[in-house]
Amino acid sequence: MIKIKTATVNDAELIADISRETFYDTYAAYNTKADMDKFLSEQFTKEQLIAQVHDPENLFLLAYENNEPAGYVFLKAGSPPELTAVNALEIKRFYACTSFIGKGVGKTLMQASINHAKKENKESVWLIVWKQNFRAIQFYESFGFTKVGEQEFILGNDVQNDWVMQLLIANY
Repeated sequence: MIKIKTATVNDAELIADISRETFYDTYAAYNTKADMDKFLSEQFTKEQLIAQVHDPENLFLLAYENNEPAGYVFLKAGSPPELTAVNALEIKRFYACTSFIGKGVGKTLMQASINHAKKENKESVWLIVWKQNFRAIQFYESFGFTKVGEQEFILGNDVQNDWVMQLLIANY
């Protein structure tokens, strides 16, 4: 059974480890080692994660299966330009450990995210996804997310184009 818990500052190192592992597993085959190393060392340091977890504007939810860390989601209130008139919740990171993909971790984390958005009276949930990550896009679409725009994403020194996807809570 998958359990969700709210992360604390004490979980920052675990979140950093999950971030680095899952990001590498997902994207290393599509990017240079130099770009991956630069991104990982800049984006997933323990110090940054401690600050992010400690920020009251952020919410990290950790998923566990049989007391083993299985993934996490990082939620933050706010909207990109594509959603300027919408009271929204951003899914900044959505990571399931590779060994738990297909075991319901993603579904449980997504449902927890949507439930949090409802509790906070948000109108929508949105996220950014690499447009070549077809498995993730299909997963998000299965929850009702639709593409509403594109944004640049810099991975190391490589500028990539990602999709902005949105789920309207009233439609869920």
